[in-house]
Amino acid sequence: MEDPGPGPGRSDRPLALITGGGTGLGRAIGQRLARSGYDLVIASRSADHLAEGGRRLREGGGRVAEIPLDVRKPEEVDAAFARVNREFGRLDLLVNNAAGNFVAPAETISPNGWRAVVGIVLDGTFFCSRAAFPLLARSPGASIVNIVASYAWMAGPGTAHSAAAKAGVLALTRSLAVEWAARGIRVNAVAPGPVRTEGTDARLWRSDALVEEISRGIPLGRFGTPEEIAEAVEFLASDRARYITGQVLAVDGGQWLGRGVMDLLARAGDGPSR
Repeated sequence: MEDPGPGPGRSDRPLALITGGGTGLGRAIGQRLARSGYDLVIASRSADHLAEGGRRLREGGGRVAEIPLDVRKPEEVDAAFARVNREFGRLDLLVNNAAGNFVAPAETISPNGWRAVVGIVLDGTFFCSRAAFPLLARSPGASIVNIVASYAWMAGPGTAHSAAAKAGVLALTRSLAVEWAARGIRVNAVAPGPVRTEGTDARLWRSDALVEEISRGIPLGRFGTPEEIAEAVEFLASDRARYITGQVLAVDGGQWLGRGVMDLLARAGDGPSR
């Protein structure tokens, strides 16, 4: 693999590895963890994302290393975590954030499109978690936080591939939480609601009208911010959550609960408005 450039090396600070850590939610999570005292390893398939993400995280005072990684390829995953062991000698937190998604009716999703999304989200989460296990098992207070979505337990029309993959990750989260509790590894998940980043604006929220329509379906009436998702990840990884495992924290403004009848009446002019 390519040289990751200057990084934190061995230190007494906890080390977090974030997949998809160069952009969007991953970078926001890294910024939050750096402020909480973590050294960082960010992993991505894109050399450009790694370079830009590392630069931005270092500007904020973070100690960062970059590792090129395609999470769909178990041999690359194993090599990456062997490198973490060799160069840093520890791992305290794994954030499985790498994702792929696009909007399409289920009948039009090609086998390659299906495999790409499921491979990144579900296979990648398992491959990284499995490879991280020996390192995490040596760390007191070790934790995994997986990024899912509320459609993991609801429905994801238009994103059947991603919904199926995220549902698998949710089941994996709960299964590993039970299996690995005896080794002191907590495994939880964060389910973001709609969040605007450069990536989601390009692939999902393609117009202000769409953003406005989606916002009307969220009880709190707005999209979330990457920083709000990052705070939830940091909480689940912290000692404040030391008795929490196998849980999913929805950070979605109440979206998955729905607006309900009162909202429908208000829109029709027959009930109280907010």
